[in-house]
Amino acid sequence: MSWLVIVLVLMLMLSPVMWLKPSPRQRRIVPLRKAAREAGVTVKLERPPLHGEKAAMPGYRWDFPVERPGPRFVLVRDSEASEVLEPYLAGWRWRIEPLRPLPASAREPLEALLTRLPQDALVLESSEHGVTLWWWESQDAARFRTYLDDFRRLRDALTGQPDRPDGLRAFGAGGSSNDT
Repeated sequence: MSWLVIVLVLMLMLSPVMWLKPSPRQRRIVPLRKAAREAGVTVKLERPPLHGEKAAMPGYRWDFPVERPGPRFVLVRDSEASEVLEPYLAGWRWRIEPLRPLPASAREPLEALLTRLPQDALVLESSEHGVTLWWWESQDAARFRTYLDDFRRLRDALTGQPDRPDGLRAFGAGGSSNDT
């Protein structure tokens, strides 16, 4: 009986230590996120632009220069998209299409990327701030590095292609003949 008590006490002492031990997923994600940060990619956990999604998801963003924003669009993997959304490329649908057609210099790297992204890459979003990949981080750092040049080419091709030209004024900025 005393041996049973000793074993129980030892297990109670060691269990908090085991909780602190990183899981295999955590051991893979730490170098992955470090490689992303070293490549100038911003990594955040936020709600992705998926309909009805409540949980936070990792988003990897390649920023546009502040003075040269990019276009707004959202591509969703077929597995997460409704059938009513416009198909773009095999396996991907537009949730938000760009206001103007993308130039060939942007379409080529976009299509190349979409064909090679992992299955857990669910959304590719472009906003005036940057291009964001929403995924569950299934790859390791070495595999992730193989996407970096493609994302840089896409970001560079979309830079300075905003949906709203500089000439648009903000709401309430005046300019109407009905001002009183």
